[in-house]
Amino acid sequence: MELTEDDVLHILKLIDESKFDYFQLEVGELKITVSKGDPIPLASSPRSAPVSQSPGAAVVEAPKATPAAPAPQSAAPNIDAKAAAEGLLPITAPILGTFYVAPEPGAPPFVQVGAAITEDTTVGLIEVMKVFNSVRANVKGTVTQVVAQNGQFVEYGQTLFLVKP
Repeated sequence: MELTEDDVLHILKLIDESKFDYFQLEVGELKITVSKGDPIPLASSPRSAPVSQSPGAAVVEAPKATPAAPAPQSAAPNIDAKAAAEGLLPITAPILGTFYVAPEPGAPPFVQVGAAITEDTTVGLIEVMKVFNSVRANVKGTVTQVVAQNGQFVEYGQTLFLVKP
């Protein structure tokens, strides 16, 4: 499926009229990221195309997580500070959505504590609007802690795993 210029303009119009802050779309090699807040770090992919518009940009609303979901967020700074002090590197969520540790229910997790990983290792999936995006480690080392829980709603930049380089 190829997106035409009219398709992209229509998507941007819908985003502009919405109330959300972040949107990321990948169709084949094309990747569109739109944000109406702080800039989003871009992947090193040469075909990544950041698209910014006036103050309007976002994603169609996904179902809200349970009220307990913000609790891990408040603990995240403590985890990050402790991990940095111990020399651990975080693997963070590249997008917001529902995090899964395995490719399907009942399947073994992609990685477990003690697993040796490389930069290209898939460590989990994040689902946004029925689209599953793989989460790459982007670090080399050994998984020391799984921070996010399976099925948990995660936000962009939230720590999912801690890795000892």
